Amino acid sequence: MPSPTRRPWLALAVLVIPVLLISIDMSVLSIAIPAISEDLQPSTTQLLWIVDIYSLLLAGLLVPMGYLGDTIGRRRLLLLGASVFGLASLGAAFAASPAMLIAARLVLGVGGATLMPATLALIRTIFPDPDKRRVAIAVWAAAFSVGAAAGPLLGGLLLGSFHWGAVFLINVPVMLVLLPSALLLVPESRPGAGAKIDLTSVFLVLTGMLGAVWSIKEAVHQPRLVIAPVALIAVALLIAFVRRQRGLAHPMLELSLFMLPRFRGALATNTVMIFSVVGVMFFLPQYFLLVWEMSPFEVGLYLLPLAISTVVGAVLSPFLLRFFATRTIISGGLLLASAGLTLCAALILSEGTLIAVCAGTVLLGLGSGFAETLTNDVILEAAPEDRAGAASAISETGYELGGALGTALLGSLGMGVYAAKLAAALPELPASALQTLGGAHRVAEAGEPAYQLVTEANYAFAAGSATACLAAGILCAAIALYAAYALRVRA
Repeated sequence: MPSPTRRPWLALAVLVIPVLLISIDMSVLSIAIPAISEDLQPSTTQLLWIVDIYSLLLAGLLVPMGYLGDTIGRRRLLLLGASVFGLASLGAAFAASPAMLIAARLVLGVGGATLMPATLALIRTIFPDPDKRRVAIAVWAAAFSVGAAAGPLLGGLLLGSFHWGAVFLINVPVMLVLLPSALLLVPESRPGAGAKIDLTSVFLVLTGMLGAVWSIKEAVHQPRLVIAPVALIAVALLIAFVRRQRGLAHPMLELSLFMLPRFRGALATNTVMIFSVVGVMFFLPQYFLLVWEMSPFEVGLYLLPLAISTVVGAVLSPFLLRFFATRTIISGGLLLASAGLTLCAALILSEGTLIAVCAGTVLLGLGSGFAETLTNDVILEAAPEDRAGAASAISETGYELGGALGTALLGSLGMGVYAAKLAAALPELPASALQTLGGAHRVAEAGEPAYQLVTEANYAFAAGSATACLAAGILCAAIALYAAYALRVRA
């Protein structure tokens, strides 16, 4: 049984710290990408790996880490992860090459994988009452948006005065606050005590997930024959993992959850929603920075409406349950997000005003807040208390996998459109100009016909950004229909 706590809301305040930290880390990185590109000069593949490796490790490790938290103690796992995350942040801050930064982001992913399932599972323990739990989950979900709002502004301030490594150093004092606070205020929860960690299952799910996502990324970006056998091996490993779970007394993955339509609908919603938001956020900061020539701080201000509207949606969603069914709010949120993404695509392509583009991001934020908050509650309700960590891990795996694939697929789609349009307009450009918009601007500064190259590159990047937004909008609309069907039975 979990240790009782008489200060549940103070405990919740501690649990949102790592959530806030991770969202700040993701949004700060999007602002810092141009500075990192200029300093370290990574290739397109390296740049995508700098962004993606963190999410890839999370996607591969969340399920075993969620199970580990149920087994050894969720608070213990949280403290361990916080320590690893803080140390890895120091390594990222002082990385001197793309390879070093990728390695540091890899370790950050390992640390992050211990933080996320532990926090959501502990909320299930601390708030057994469903109404209070929904409010707590709304606060937990809103913390992502607060971090997303604070990240660009904080990143803009830091990048205006310091080296880009400062955006990672901000993690260290946050971890120093989290460690003693968690010891004092968060109760330990170890419902799966006595269960053994199946290392074979860990190996199968980790290598299978890494191989699968790597294959998708590479197939979209640069198709090669070697991808096919890697993809087949990854699928075989994941199939072996699923089959192994059926024969274990304490399975790492609770397969019975996938038999529930509500669980599947909620998981699909989370995955697609974050896929869309993260994929679009790969483009918007660069669009504001390089096409509209804003400062990093100004970019943060223009991204603020997206984050604020997400917070509003997350906070309002539990109260809307008094008037609407769960599936109505979730599917309605997806449709709002779809409308916002489509509006962004139309405005970017037609060179609409930035205020109008922000109106599209407000719709996206509201839809995201409505959808993601209630889906997390649906996922927690579906699992027994002693498997809450594993269920949380499945939810976060979908979340992080969606984020990784959003950057990989939407990023590759948009950058593919960018390269094709720029190459058609200006043949025989250097490869660096076709790889990134920042590369095109550097080529222009080095002596190419500057005005024509910058103009064509900006137009090509806008076309790629609009294509990514439209694709995400279509996908959100499709999942809205599926969620309305899968969530038709009200909890």
